[in-house]
Order: sequence, then C-alpha cells, then structure tokens
Amino acid sequence: MRIKYIIPFPFEEGHAVRAEQVPSELLGPDTDVDCIPVRNTSGPVDCYYEAMLFDMYITEAGLRSEQEGYDAVVMDTVSDSGLYALRSRLLIPVIGPGLVSYAVAMMLGKRFSIITMWDEWRHLYEKNLDTYKLWEKCASIRAAGVPPDLENLLEGKEERVFPLLLEQARAAIDEDGADVILLGSTTMHQAAAFLTENLEAPVINPGPVAIKIAEAIVALGLSHSKAAFPSPGEHQDEKFFSLTGVESRA
Repeated sequence: MRIKYIIPFPFEEGHAVRAEQVPSELLGPDTDVDCIPVRNTSGPVDCYYEAMLFDMYITEAGLRSEQEGYDAVVMDTVSDSGLYALRSRLLIPVIGPGLVSYAVAMMLGKRFSIITMWDEWRHLYEKNLDTYKLWEKCASIRAAGVPPDLENLLEGKEERVFPLLLEQARAAIDEDGADVILLGSTTMHQAAAFLTENLEAPVINPGPVAIKIAEAIVALGLSHSKAAFPSPGEHQDEKFFSLTGVESRA
C-alpha cells in the first residue's frame, strides 16, 4: 500500500521534521508513506487570501496521485486544504487530518477543544467547523499565543511552548468542558506526547491518526462517496498546473 502525504511547504530541512509524524511502528509492513512537498505555497496561512493559495498548491500536488500508483492521499495540515477538490477529482481515498481528528474525538468523548499556536489560524477552524457542522461539539478554540515556526516546528522551543500549550489544554478541560483535546496543527506534533502524559483527556495528534486511518480505509476497501463528491465531467488538470507554473504532464 502506498500513501501520499502532501507536505504543504516546499522546503527540504523542514520536510524531515514533518516526516517524523509518520507512525511507522503502527503501520503494516507493506505500507509505505511518501512525504511529497508541494511545488509552491503561501505564508503561514494567517488570512483567507493565503488559505486560497494553500488550497491551490495542495490540490495540484495531489491531482495525479492515482496515475502515480498511490492508494490514498493525506494532506499534512489540519486545515484540510484541498480535501473536497481532491475527493472530487480522485477515486482513491483522500483523508484530511482535521476531519479525522473531529471524527475520532466524537468516538472518544463528547466535546473537544482545539489547542493551537496562535489566533491567526482561527479562521481555518471556523471554516471547517461550519463545513462539517460541528460547532455544538466544539467546547473551545484556545491558542498559546506563539507564532508557528513552519520549518523547525517546536524543535528547541519545548521548554517555552509546551507549558503554554498545557495551560490552554488544562483550561479547555476545567473551564470549557472539553473531554478530548485536538492539536490544532500538524506543526505541533512534537507536543503530543508531553500533553498526553500531563492530561487525563485523550490528545489527538492529527498527522499520525490521519495516516493510520487512511491505511485502514484502504484495507477495508472503502473510499469517499462519489454521491457526495461527484467526479468532474472533464479533467482540467492543466489549468491547475498553469496556475502553479508547471506544464501539464501526460
């Protein structure tokens, strides 16, 4: 089984840190996860304009996944950028870490809180909670107030950032009524073990969970509904490639 994990930034050093999310010890021996970076991207996605660029580049990176021999696609972002477009274009399963996190949270508890780095990402959660109609299940969205480091993530900042994330998670449980904690970004995956050790509520690390769910969906012979995500009458991939500065491939 081959899973394409789309890294939403085109850098090299940060690529390795993000690839650490792949839960190799939890995957079957015949499951390979390829971490493929996008060709271009936006900035830290702190506004709707950048979110549109994020959607575009992630979608472009996934368009030819079937021809490339992949069995599933996962985007490395809780924003689920490109999810619906790729589900429409592809027949193989396309899995979004955000949607997976919400679904797993509902299996483990009654209400979840999203703990994120900064408030500038709030618009991403608001959009998806609207789309998935999950506001009544969301106890709160809380931020540590620390701008994200998209390349090094939390490496070297553990002593400063981890306590801030724990403080917000604790408040979400004690004050907001959350019984499951969701990491608000795959850039925060390094904090998952620390928070799990210090909280009585389960902590969902979206990247590893999404990859494992993708493997399970493929093994079960399932994919997203084409009644919900109908295929286009005509493939127009070349228009995406022209927008991203890449010539269409056969």
